[in-house]
This record gives sequence, structure tokens and C-alpha cells, in this order.
Amino acid sequence: MSNILYPNFTRSVTLCVLFLTMSSISHANPVPESPSWLTYPGGEGLGKGKHIVLIAAEQEYRSEQAMPMMAKILSKHHGFDCTVLFAVNEEGKVDPTMPVYPKKGEENKFKTHNIPGTEHLAKADLVIFLHRLLTLPDDQLKNIVSYLDSGKPIIALRTANHGFRGRIPYHINGKHVRFGQDLLGGTFMKHHGGWHREATRGVIEPKNKDHVILKGVKDIFGPSDVYRTYKEGESLPADCTNLVWGQPLVNLEKNAKPNTKKEPLPVAWVKNWKTTTGKNARVFNTTMGSARDLQSAGLRRLIVNASLWCMGLETSIMPNLNVKIVGDYQPRKSGFNYEKLGVIPQLPSHFR
Repeated sequence: MSNILYPNFTRSVTLCVLFLTMSSISHANPVPESPSWLTYPGGEGLGKGKHIVLIAAEQEYRSEQAMPMMAKILSKHHGFDCTVLFAVNEEGKVDPTMPVYPKKGEENKFKTHNIPGTEHLAKADLVIFLHRLLTLPDDQLKNIVSYLDSGKPIIALRTANHGFRGRIPYHINGKHVRFGQDLLGGTFMKHHGGWHREATRGVIEPKNKDHVILKGVKDIFGPSDVYRTYKEGESLPADCTNLVWGQPLVNLEKNAKPNTKKEPLPVAWVKNWKTTTGKNARVFNTTMGSARDLQSAGLRRLIVNASLWCMGLETSIMPNLNVKIVGDYQPRKSGFNYEKLGVIPQLPSHFR
């Protein structure tokens, strides 16, 4: 076919190739691919051009399965660029079996945790934390604190409210900032529901039922127990707005009866966090969020809606947003009996 005879055809093909090339560039994930983490480029959708980093770094609730699943929902259904960072061992494998405390008398053998890629938090528009009792190198802690003080939004799931074993290097007006109590509005105090014995049914707070994060949210359930985040006789801090109560059930079944001996406690709330420069970051915290909790479409919708709200995209929240799981999702049970549960260190690519 001659270009002389068909000049318009040639020009059209050239423009088409150029357009596709430019589109692929514009939709590339802002974080380069690496064997140390997972990237999920977004594209068209509510979140086009926005980047979410999800951190999977705890030892009990199978965040290594949960966070890639949520990243796929946010990227494929809603257009967000997503990056999942993991806590890895010395071999670069995702390793939930790493201890969080040194053995008595063997303190010098204790290995700190490691989350490769924390420098990419600087490129995030939202970070979703699911970590627990970490001891991290100074540079990684500084990267995290830089994000926390940036004024950008924060979502914390389940164990994130006790995500660090020691203090983080964050101070405002000379006062140390506690990640759970101060920034999130509560830390783990004890298991209110029976640990690995009593599930949680989410009950929407009636006076806040019209909050945009709750749009379309119903039937919240998780086989993880309710956490207590404040002392008995007290309540959430005044700067927190409770959205969902967690009613302990008598067992782990979804249709189980409520344990009437145990009052419901807040399991999902929002607040603002004022940084050192006076910026206000939107914060969403839920004490639910294990891998099996997230089999609940109601909980997934709550987190997707919260992600949009956190980034100021609340006008895009609709009751029928797609929260369907992408691909196969068969999360393992929660717990620390790693051999029985089949939990072994794996490369990040295993969880794609």
C-alpha cells in the first residue's frame, strides 16, 4: 500500500499510535515496578491520576492477601494507581512470621523490620495502613512521618492503631505524637469481643447515617473481634465522628446472635489531623480489616467510599460503586499458628 496513494490513512495510523503511546505513559503507575512491591496502574475512573499506597506489614490478619485485593478493586474498578508495600525479611520475602519483640536475653539478635519503598509515600495521594508493632529503620520511619505531616489523608485498618512498637519521630509543639491515640483517635487497649471466638456485626450510627462514607453501605460483618480503643466509661475523643458500631456476636458465624453481655463499641470513625504547618488531613480509621473481614462487601464499600472521601472526591460516591473482588480471593484464617495455617514467607509477586 503506497503512502503516496493513501496519505490520510498513514497519518491516521501515526496519530493513533501516538495517542496510544501517550495514553500508556499518562496511565503508568508513578512508582516503578520492582520485585520488592506490587504496582497496579489505574486509568479511566473516579480516581484517574490519583495514587494510593497500601502498606501490608502485620503478622496476624493476612494483610499480605488483603491489601493486594483492595488495590485491584481500587485500580481496576475506579482508576486509581495503586502500590502495595510489604514488610519483608532478609531474603526479600513477605514474612508475617518475623517476631515483633526480642526474646529475653537475646535482644542483640532481634532483627528490625523492613518495608522497601517507603520513599514512594511522597508520591501518594492517600496511604492505607495495615501494620502492627513494627520496629523500622530510621530512614523508613522518617519517610512515614513525612507523609503523616504532609496534610494528605490517612486510612488505618485493624492493627494499624498499634502499628509501631516504639515511638515514631514525630513531635508537634514539643509533644510526641502517638500514632494511635493522637493521630487516629484510639489505640488497641484490649480485645472487647472474644479473640478468635466472637465475630463483629457492624451497626451504622443512626445520627450519622447520612454521612457520605456510609452511602450504600450495609451488612458489615467480619469474623474478627471488636477492639476496645478507650477506657470503660469513656468514649471516642471529641474530634472523632463515629460511623459504625461493632456488636460482638456469640461465635464466628455471620448469622450468630449478638452477645448481649457486651456493649457495641465504635469500629469505624473519621477525624481531622492538624499537622505542624496547620494543614488538616482527613483520617478514616476502622478496627475491622482482616483479610477475612474484607470478604464482606459492606466493609469493602466502606473503605472504597472512605478512600474517595479522604481525597476530597466525596461527590463521586454513589451507593452502587463497584466493590466486587477482582479475580480469586481465598484468604487464610487469622492467627499466629503459622505452620497450621500454611503461612510461610513468600516473594511479593506471589500475592499479585
